[in-house]
Amino acid sequence: MDFVDIVLYFGYFMVCIAALLAIGFPLYIASKNPKSLINSGMGLGSILILFLVAWLISGNEVYPSYIEFGVDETLSKFIGGMLNLVYMLAGIAVIGIIASEFRKAFNNG
Repeated sequence: MDFVDIVLYFGYFMVCIAALLAIGFPLYIASKNPKSLINSGMGLGSILILFLVAWLISGNEVYPSYIEFGVDETLSKFIGGMLNLVYMLAGIAVIGIIASEFRKAFNNG
């Protein structure tokens, strides 16, 4: 094993530790204040509802160029749903930014 392999494995180890800490610390903090879980649950639920809507309006077409990558109808519908979700969230973000700027402009006179 040369130096590059050692550094790569150390990097993998550090990414795993960071992922565990990124999941663990919020759960630890939330366990001390269970009421904060309500807002997190509402946010997660709204994203799941948006994904359901995005998945329902996505198509399941499989083009010949998709077949070589192993994409079937189910995966095509899932990918379409994820793309639609990204478009929806980007649109919501842009609308939120514009509304915030208008509100700030009118409140400051």
